[in-house]
Amino acid sequence: MYKLLLLCLLSFGGKLGVHAQRNTPKFKAIAFYTAQNDQAHISFVHEANRWFSKMAERHRFTYDSTNNWNQLNADFLAQYQVVLFLDTRPETPAQRAAFQTYIEKGGAWMGFHFAGFALTPSAFNQDWDWYHDAFLGAGEYKSNTWRPTPAILRKEGKHPVLRGLPKTFQSSPNEWYRWKNDLRSNPDIQVLLSIDPSSFPLGTGPKPHEIWHSGDYPVVWTNKNYHMLYLNMGHNDIDYENKTNRELSFQFGNPVQDKLILNGLFWLGKLTKP
Repeated sequence: MYKLLLLCLLSFGGKLGVHAQRNTPKFKAIAFYTAQNDQAHISFVHEANRWFSKMAERHRFTYDSTNNWNQLNADFLAQYQVVLFLDTRPETPAQRAAFQTYIEKGGAWMGFHFAGFALTPSAFNQDWDWYHDAFLGAGEYKSNTWRPTPAILRKEGKHPVLRGLPKTFQSSPNEWYRWKNDLRSNPDIQVLLSIDPSSFPLGTGPKPHEIWHSGDYPVVWTNKNYHMLYLNMGHNDIDYENKTNRELSFQFGNPVQDKLILNGLFWLGKLTKP
């Protein structure tokens, strides 16, 4: 009788352990955002928070988000394995120092579109050399396409972020950025996706310089010195012309692009696959 009771207790305890293990988050991610500067970026932020929350429930990781950039401090960041910037960057010296320390100690980061933007003079001056030159490698923003349009993107080399993606695929509509620095000449930067020449002409104008007819444009890359991933996607198309601010396109819902982002998140979370 004693042996039977012991076996039952051990079996029950083992099941509890398995259940607890299955319910333990694989990693914890925190997204910072502002959602104030452009309706297209605001639309993306809301869409991203919905999508990442759904993916967290489906794939058993924790996803939190905040527009309080003062939480970008050592104590708060210690709770998370992955940090996301959905639309902007930290602005105060304390926030910037905390983020740099987090990254240099092995923390992971995913940034979208406007998180890489800097232009002097503007409301977002290039006044943070470590972030824009050493970390992102891109330097200042130089120009963009308009209107938001899909592009054919081409894989480059091998990387876990690219696992299972076709050689080329069509992105969701987006406003694409060009940068001051030549990412190709930076040995620390590994370009993962760039705009395929079959995309040209890219953009519809109306200004001629907003339509790209040729050139080399990396859109997703990582810095080999850090656990990071930058994606230029993150600008939904909005009906500005008729002043309705109606959303005309979205970033998520494109199966290949969704897989790219999920691959990236799980690589940053140090997991091999969802």
